[in-house]
Amino acid sequence: LEIMPSSKPHPPVVGKVTHHSIELYWDLEKKAKRRGPQEQQCRFSIEEKDPKMHTYGVIYTGYATKHVVEGLEPRTLYRFRLRVTSPSGECEYSPLVSVSTTREPISSEHFHQAVNVNDEDLLVRILQGGHVKIDVPNKFGFTALMVAAQKGYIGLVKILVSNGTDVNLKNGSGKDSLMLACYAGHLDVVKYLRRHGASWQARDLGGCTALHWAADGGHCSVIEWMIEDGCEVDVVDTGSGWTPLMRVSAVSGNQRVASLLIEAGANVNVKDRNGKTPLMVAVLNNHEELVQLLLDKGADASIKNEFGKGVLEMARVFARQSIVSLLEERKKK
Repeated sequence: LEIMPSSKPHPPVVGKVTHHSIELYWDLEKKAKRRGPQEQQCRFSIEEKDPKMHTYGVIYTGYATKHVVEGLEPRTLYRFRLRVTSPSGECEYSPLVSVSTTREPISSEHFHQAVNVNDEDLLVRILQGGHVKIDVPNKFGFTALMVAAQKGYIGLVKILVSNGTDVNLKNGSGKDSLMLACYAGHLDVVKYLRRHGASWQARDLGGCTALHWAADGGHCSVIEWMIEDGCEVDVVDTGSGWTPLMRVSAVSGNQRVASLLIEAGANVNVKDRNGKTPLMVAVLNNHEELVQLLLDKGADASIKNEFGKGVLEMARVFARQSIVSLLEERKKK
């Protein structure tokens, strides 16, 4: 049978240490001769000390001379000892060895978390560390700039742009940071992105531009500035053939937004791919006040769609009773 070492075993030797694991080695002096079947060899156990209870828990038992302790907390002190048990059951314990796990490495999750909570100082430190690519997307496919633009964090936007982020990158649906800022109504962000290369001509997967999204968002101050900045008013998407005014008729029915677009030259009688005008779309979506505005601004109620139906007939088919009354009254006049 194997003879026990004459002196206490040395404590485990620490190998590679990360933020969540510690590698331990032992029996480096080969005092416990490794010969014969395992049941005739010394058995090794690694025990971890509980700092609160001052007790020991076994985390490994076997005949190997290495073990990796995993699932640990970062920046935490751990204490281990080695127990050597002879085939006859006699035990010897090594002195304790103390080792701390490392700091958790900076990852893209930390980077995006700093953006989500608008922590400018942390964002700068992460960028200075150089361990995270500035345009790495989050789990939703948004870059840090997209998130900051959508939330209106102008300070973060400036930091990201000054550190080289691509202002024209798009997410999975094709929207860029400018579109997101326009929809959310963050005029300061919109102006800053435009000064740093963002384009009004960019389109998402549905062919919509920033003005389409601004119209959906309904933020008049943003739309006014976009028009002043030279944004095309009657730009047509590649899906339905809708202009921003058509989007208003279909989505929100916002009269103020419609007025801004019309005053800037939007065609009230433009037709989409199915031959529908903004007035027809407003009727279908029961936007009565917008219907009245469009009529006041020159919308032609006599235009027919591709099926030969006019707005009055459409209003009757879809039981838009108040709009029917409005159109009939207008027709009499």
